Amino acid sequence: MGDRIYYVYILTNLHKTTLYTGITNNLLRHVEEHKGGEGGVFSRKYHINRLVYYEIYRDVRAAIAREKQIKGGSRSSQVDLINTLNPEGWDLSSGMEP
Repeated sequence: MGDRIYYVYILTNLHKTTLYTGITNNLLRHVEEHKGGEGGVFSRKYHINRLVYYEIYRDVRAAIAREKQIKGGSRSSQVDLINTLNPEGWDLSSGMEP
C-alpha cells in the first residue's frame, strides 16, 4: 500500500449546525479547498469550512470503514466524538502549516 497517510475528518460551519464527514490523503489541501468554496454542492450550500475532528490512518481500507462508521452514527454520537478531541469546537486547521 505504500507510505500514504489517510485522514478521516469532520468539518462544520460557523454555527456548528451541519456536520460533514469525509476522507482524504491531503487534509490541509482539502480543508483549504472547502474554505475557498471549492467543495462539493453540499459543503458550499452549508458553508462547511471548519475542521473540528480528524483521525489518521495508514490503511485506506480502515479509513474508509471508519468514515462509513462515523457517517452511519447519529449526530449526537458524532458530536460526542468531536468533543473527545476538540470540546471547544475550534477550527483545527488554523494551526496547520502547508
